[in-house]
Amino acid sequence: MNSPVVNDGLTLTDAEFRMFAELVREHAGLDFGEGSRFLLERRLSRRIRELELGSVAAYHYRIRNSSSGPDELPNLIDELTTNETYFFREYSQLRALVDEIFAELQLDREKRSGRPINVWSAGCSSGEEPYSIAILAREAGLKPGVDIHVYASDISRKMLRKARKGIYRESSFRETDPHLRDKYFVEKDRLWQISDDLKRDVDFIHLNLLDTSKIALLRTMDVILCRNVIIYFNLDTKCQVIRTFYEKLRPGGHLLLGHAESLINLSTSFELRHLRRDLVYRRPLPGMAAEDPWNIAAAAAIARSDPNRIDE
Repeated sequence: MNSPVVNDGLTLTDAEFRMFAELVREHAGLDFGEGSRFLLERRLSRRIRELELGSVAAYHYRIRNSSSGPDELPNLIDELTTNETYFFREYSQLRALVDEIFAELQLDREKRSGRPINVWSAGCSSGEEPYSIAILAREAGLKPGVDIHVYASDISRKMLRKARKGIYRESSFRETDPHLRDKYFVEKDRLWQISDDLKRDVDFIHLNLLDTSKIALLRTMDVILCRNVIIYFNLDTKCQVIRTFYEKLRPGGHLLLGHAESLINLSTSFELRHLRRDLVYRRPLPGMAAEDPWNIAAAAAIARSDPNRIDE
């Protein structure tokens, strides 16, 4: 028997909950389990009220309708995604990126045939992360377009519009050195506008991390940052996204996850690298796959979670 959950006059039956949870999982990899049921319903209800549809069934028809569905589904994903971020988040990792990884890549510039360092901020939200990278790269003396190229992607068109505008509230600067804010932003009406010069340092792309055909069009990357994103995916989706990152990185390239995330249970294809400031993952060079304690532990964890899983 279906047990409706009531939210501001709208109800979501068990069947409707499963239907929408599966829909967003298939499209965006977002995992809404029973523990996230109230969140899914509350945000669905908000969108239904905005469209003045009056019922969950009417909204589902609108999404499934061939004429309106392709336009409405991204709006639903915008409602469901969490976009809390700020400049220089997990600062020690960003310092490791610039002071150690970028420095190494600059020394090996000849091996890269003089091409720029390619960096991809995957799941960039409103842009604070890629702009932070661009700022630190400039502060380290790297020239945009010559020494480094920063790409940034997100599934939310709303967040990408905000990122491209580059206008931020005070809360986005909770970990920002005032000197850097004054150098790269202009204040107006209690808002901070990023400089046009710095805005040109980042290429923003609308991208679903499950869309492998579109990801294939991106350049091969030296560094991929996907921080505090895969925590919203189920296990299969996490494994799929990590495989995509592995294929998109050049051998020796680095993957940076959030401090609360790891590849345990997900992949043994990467090696764990100990930098002075942080721990990061690296795609091994040919013939140099690491058999370190982390790799052994990861393999054991994967085997325990699914004996039939084959890690490619």
